[in-house]
Amino acid sequence: MTGAATESVGVDIIIWSFPINFVMEVRAHVLFYGQVQGVYFRDNTRRKAEDLGVVGWVRNLRDGSVEAVLEGPQEPVEALIEWCRTSQPYARVAEAKVSWDEYQGSFDTFSVRR
Repeated sequence: MTGAATESVGVDIIIWSFPINFVMEVRAHVLFYGQVQGVYFRDNTRRKAEDLGVVGWVRNLRDGSVEAVLEGPQEPVEALIEWCRTSQPYARVAEAKVSWDEYQGSFDTFSVRR
């Protein structure tokens, strides 16, 4: 078309590429409620965390619940939370409240706090 004005609109395209072996690191703060104290919950959690390569800590709270802070690759952290909910040998978890935070890299091991 003669005399027609054209306008060019620039669009920036950003492509995120991650290595195939990219692993998302996460941090979870978890409160477990139910029959979770006096049943080896903390020690069993520590052992399973070590098996899965999850770091952080677990401790009893005065209200009868158990608190844990977990860090590591997302899949093993989620697996540990699910194991604590459903597969603890002697505990009966009625509820687990999970808060997800940014990974901080604060731990080298998994410990039981007193």
